[in-house]
Amino acid sequence: MRRVIIESPYAGNVELNLRYLRAAMRDCLDRGEAPFASHGLYTQDGVLDDNIPAQRDLGIAAGFAWRIVADATVVYTDLGITIGMEFGIAHADECGRAVEYRTLPGWTP
Repeated sequence: MRRVIIESPYAGNVELNLRYLRAAMRDCLDRGEAPFASHGLYTQDGVLDDNIPAQRDLGIAAGFAWRIVADATVVYTDLGITIGMEFGIAHADECGRAVEYRTLPGWTP
């Protein structure tokens, strides 16, 4: 399976953004990919608090550690591209990793 990092929104309307992330993960799996989304994993209750800068930075660093083994970064754009997503895209570019932009046809908030 091709390993992909998912870039999608998190902050703001967290409930909506996590629902969107789950749909993006399903899309990846349906494509035969193995998705990883640190913003959906590390922000769960009892792990890290995205509202505490030091914990947010720790989550970003841990996510970036996984990125080095990814085959591509996939950016889901239906809800726009956030500053955090831009940071992930820039990191992928710096590492020479492919960046793909996708939408989820038929997805509604």
